[in-house]
Amino acid sequence: MRQPSVIARRVAAASVSLVVAAGAAACGPEDNDAKGAGGDSTPHKGGTLTVLNSSPQQDFDPARLYTSGGGNVPSLVFRTLTTRNRENGEAGAKVVPDLATDTGRPNKDATVWTYTLKEGLKYEDGSPITTADIKYGIERSFAPELSGGAPYLRDWLVGAAGYQGPYKDKKGLAAIETPDARTIVFHLNKPEGEFPYLATQTQFTPVPKAKDTGTKYEQHPVSSGPYKVVTNENDGERLVLERNTHWSASTDTERKAYPDKVDVRSGLDSSVINQRLSASQGTDAAAVTTDTNLGPAELAKVTGDKELAARVGTGHFGYTNYIAFNPTIKPFDNAKVRQAISCAIDRSSVVNAAGGSALAEPATTFLPNQKSFGYTRYDHFPAGDAGDAAKAKELLKEAGYAKGLTVTLTHSNAKDFETSPEIATAIQDALKKAGITVKLQGLEENDYSDKIHSVKTEPGFFLAHWGADWPSGGPFLAPIFDGRQIVKDGANFNTGLLDDKSVNTEIDAINKLTDLDAAAERWGALDAKIGEQALTVPLFHPVYKRLYGKDIKNVVISDWTGVLDISQVAVK
Repeated sequence: MRQPSVIARRVAAASVSLVVAAGAAACGPEDNDAKGAGGDSTPHKGGTLTVLNSSPQQDFDPARLYTSGGGNVPSLVFRTLTTRNRENGEAGAKVVPDLATDTGRPNKDATVWTYTLKEGLKYEDGSPITTADIKYGIERSFAPELSGGAPYLRDWLVGAAGYQGPYKDKKGLAAIETPDARTIVFHLNKPEGEFPYLATQTQFTPVPKAKDTGTKYEQHPVSSGPYKVVTNENDGERLVLERNTHWSASTDTERKAYPDKVDVRSGLDSSVINQRLSASQGTDAAAVTTDTNLGPAELAKVTGDKELAARVGTGHFGYTNYIAFNPTIKPFDNAKVRQAISCAIDRSSVVNAAGGSALAEPATTFLPNQKSFGYTRYDHFPAGDAGDAAKAKELLKEAGYAKGLTVTLTHSNAKDFETSPEIATAIQDALKKAGITVKLQGLEENDYSDKIHSVKTEPGFFLAHWGADWPSGGPFLAPIFDGRQIVKDGANFNTGLLDDKSVNTEIDAINKLTDLDAAAERWGALDAKIGEQALTVPLFHPVYKRLYGKDIKNVVISDWTGVLDISQVAVK
């Protein structure tokens, strides 16, 4: 896992890295059939799709990208063993085969996973895709000069912890076997029932060794998907993709590949992007964004315009904004104090500070309210819509603070509507009613991140957020609550410093399950159990609202990414 703000940015920009940066998804207020605006809603092949983004598609190398489900723009060029199901809402949170014939065949304890490639797979030059290429693609992701991808393979593969990639170690990884050109076998350190989710990430993209140009590979990576790179300017600021004529739809049921060309233009101001999509003139009529949301003011304007409102895609990504406590610091070592703050929270004011109910949904559970995560409804310390000041005062009295107390809340100064001053002020106002005086400590983004992710400097009371690497409870609960993931000399995300043997044991037990529905139920139950300790106060899940051009058709927004799936879009 990575810092959720990073995750959210990359998931959104790549789609999540990481990260991009939370319920069922819909396509727009008056667009329930997911076809998009325009007179003829039937999608046709042809035309140019323009993508208007704020963040450039940097490091366009499958080894360096931190994606979920294969990413968004990357998924047009890079195919992986598995991928996300390209459907609206809940159905889109499932993992499905991509290059492989199935989502993987585990041994009895899920420590060995075997995949078979489909027949007839080819690169952009017509040469065949083999499992040796997938093995090599994974191995090169271990090279220090190609770092940036997800860390799971280093942790999960047998003997991979110290591996430095094929440029330094020609022997490769013995944990990955390729007995023939269509079979690949992975040997893991421990049971991992969610390996099919990991196999959606771009490190599983095949890379032909003879075509590998190291750090220059991003300029022209060899395509296994429906499009190939013809232009990559300024490290992804301008990315032009054209059809890969050797890609066959018969081997790829997920990507529609309607446009003839995809022109990605980045480095744009978010307000400019929304203005251009709103006006929808010229090439912008066939444009989308994969990383720019509508803000509260822009959304208010759009909502009042029937034509614009019909061109807003609404989505939910697995993401939770919350208050974190460090229970080693007084008075947060007292569970009653943590419970009192939980009861005092006014989630309606927090939601308003986050942009209003159209852009944020109140949360009482740490897991997002989506089935794939195992969402199990609970509210251990009910605050109602506006907070329960009376109950909070009662709990404070039980904690020995009958006259109230004064605490400091650390937050970021970034205008992100998540950990920013607006959210902090809403919390400050709510807690004042319960007799808790909150002093605000605002830090610049880098200082804030460094402070809250170090065990040595972590404050007692601060704002945090977390996003999922894939739609499951595992990458949500384990990094935050597994005691074995506490990092004392590096970036730590177990903010509550919880090291509960029963929690750790249950995480291991769930990881052994290859029945992902059964695993989801267990994750939900574990979330409810951990929630009783009041180590966090869930605040809200973000909702993504994004405009698209008037000629865009076939809008698909899944609960995996929460954003428009670029592989499904048509412009004719």
